[in-house]
Amino acid sequence: MSPDLYLDRHQADLTGFLQKLIRLRTVNPPGENYGEITMLLAKTLRGLGLKVRRLPISRSLQAKTQPDLLDFPRYNVIGFWDAGAKKTLHFNAHYDVVPVSGRWRHGEAFNPVVEKGWIYGRGTADMKGAIASIVFALKALRETGVRPNFNVEVSFTADEETDSALGTGWVADHGRLRADYAVVGEGGEGDAVCCGHNGVVWLNVHVHGRAAHGSMPEKGVNALEKMSALVLALDDYKRQLARRTFRTPDGRLMRPTLNLGGVFAAGEGGKVNTVPAHASFTIDRRVLPIEDVRTAERELTAFLRAAAKKIPECRITLDKISDNHSCYNAPAHPLFGAMRQSVARVRRKKAKFMVSTGFNDMHFFAQVLKIPTLGYGPGGIDYHAVDERARIKDLVDSAKIYADLLTTFAG
Repeated sequence: MSPDLYLDRHQADLTGFLQKLIRLRTVNPPGENYGEITMLLAKTLRGLGLKVRRLPISRSLQAKTQPDLLDFPRYNVIGFWDAGAKKTLHFNAHYDVVPVSGRWRHGEAFNPVVEKGWIYGRGTADMKGAIASIVFALKALRETGVRPNFNVEVSFTADEETDSALGTGWVADHGRLRADYAVVGEGGEGDAVCCGHNGVVWLNVHVHGRAAHGSMPEKGVNALEKMSALVLALDDYKRQLARRTFRTPDGRLMRPTLNLGGVFAAGEGGKVNTVPAHASFTIDRRVLPIEDVRTAERELTAFLRAAAKKIPECRITLDKISDNHSCYNAPAHPLFGAMRQSVARVRRKKAKFMVSTGFNDMHFFAQVLKIPTLGYGPGGIDYHAVDERARIKDLVDSAKIYADLLTTFAG
């Protein structure tokens, strides 16, 4: 029996495994049930004959980076299949998911339901579906006695939905990986193979005014008015960014973006008859794959400070929330061609290379470990939204593609 035929016959098992993963509510923040899901994943990989390390993050390290989350310990799982090969192909996926809101079609986001070829639930698309596809690709090879051309290394990691510092970032620095190539299970899907992604800088901008009675606004400094003026001034920065472009391998033109006010707030003591003494808003600056995150942050903070100086009595402070590096691998390495061929063979459609506007964990492999890295997984619909779902055919196809890559890529 071929791996493809095995996967066709066991799609119900793949779906059932994914349902088991989704029922574990690994919501981040704060990081629920990380212990339970990593024990399940470690047991599953051991059952496939891999040597497995389930690695806890030390409490002292977590205290430095996540002092408010010590009741929610972090773990990463690394598995290794020694196939006797000279080189190792690594597969990575994160198991944490974003919080849930809104009314779901089937009532409960963590009670996954299959309907008309789709599986609904938080994490189906982002990205427990990829975990299921990776696991069943390896299971198909094991059960059919097909030996991969590479040793296989797998990491299932924490905290991608925040900053990955104790997840893939920690694994890249401390996991003693043996990877020569890497496939991250998101970024590309369908007929698109991801060869890079945007980065991001997140800032919180605080505008400081002076409180006064609402009947005597001239005695105060209105933080809301100053914030409004600062937001309008950022239109000029948006125009500057719009002049920067990056053309992706599939011909799409990308530009940096600036999103303001995903979170905005007033300060304490606010009342209809007071002059507001504090206002704040967030900035999401998307960084092109060819841009440097540190440079982007310096440019943005310099613009904000210069713009504030031009506004009378506008005093600001800036808090950095987080950042994530961008990355780009020109798809010239044979790994990319092999993956494109695997996608085309399985999906019977010409595949293309693309760059993701979002960010993921590719850059830890591409830029920290400096190995050829691409992104591909089953994907889905309504990531981070109500009624997130993945198509079962795409889950099976991704497992077939991973298995095909492992047995056709020559390295």
